[in-house]
Amino acid sequence: MESKPVLKIGFILARRFTLSAFANFADVLRLAADEGDRSRPIRCSWRIVSATMNPVVSSCGIPVHPDERLGDPEKFDYVVVVGGLIPAIQDLNPDYIAYLKRAALANVPIVGVCTGAFILYKAGLMEGYRCCVSWFHHNDFLEQFEGLIPVSDQIFVVDRNRLTCSGGVSSAHLAAYLVERHIGSAAARKSLNIMIIDEAQTPENPQPGLPLEFATSDKLVRKALHLIRQNVATPMTVDRLSERLKVSRRMLERHFIEALQISPAEVGLSVRLSVARHLLSGTDTSITQIAAATGFCDASHFGKVFRTREGVPPDAWRQKDRATAARDLLA
Repeated sequence: MESKPVLKIGFILARRFTLSAFANFADVLRLAADEGDRSRPIRCSWRIVSATMNPVVSSCGIPVHPDERLGDPEKFDYVVVVGGLIPAIQDLNPDYIAYLKRAALANVPIVGVCTGAFILYKAGLMEGYRCCVSWFHHNDFLEQFEGLIPVSDQIFVVDRNRLTCSGGVSSAHLAAYLVERHIGSAAARKSLNIMIIDEAQTPENPQPGLPLEFATSDKLVRKALHLIRQNVATPMTVDRLSERLKVSRRMLERHFIEALQISPAEVGLSVRLSVARHLLSGTDTSITQIAAATGFCDASHFGKVFRTREGVPPDAWRQKDRATAARDLLA
């Protein structure tokens, strides 16, 4: 007689959810649940629960069919909410919100994947909890939830009975974390290995996607780079940066010199100017607006710094860049 699964997951898929985030999470469970890749739900089980039983269309247009209607959330060890496109999660069926609140009252741990964290906050289920969102959606989160500071320099966050992750491959790492907790490290490693993911990562691992010119394996520097990028419009001082990272200024500067041969202050300025060049090249945003968006006190200050680095003022750089692009098109 086969034993009952020791890890039972219920999925809620938001309209226009991110398919890769859902698939990565589900595949870790699938591979950990059985021997090889036979996919029998022996050690793990997973069900998609729904308010309507209609297919849920992902952000890439592929529909996924639910398994069962919303019922008792206590039948699951975790309820996982998979978000996706931000405009599409605004009108989530209120039956899902009621279901999530029942899960919270019953102390069933709730997981927010990708923009699933947005849904949990809108449902009032993240008050007092730390929350992970993708660096890509960091500013979107700040705009929607005043006074709440998301964590965007880690791949996932575990805060008591709320777990959140940034989506993509981090969904696989969060699922592997749960598999290791409930089934064992061997099952977690097996899943990731079959999925061609090198090794399990802990919550503290920094999110990928840093500027290529500052590629490094130093985790402290990578976390600092994320904070620098997330605060381009309101640059952080090196003291503030070290305070956020809970290290001394001296240690932070030493790590930057060893990893990048450049100081954190210099990196911060380089990142801001990189964003400025992108705005000059790809948009018609005014110089004054670009100066504000990249943390300069005014257009005059921005122009002086930019000219020192690039040899020409921002307007001249933009004209030259567009002339070069036009010539390339005609070539």
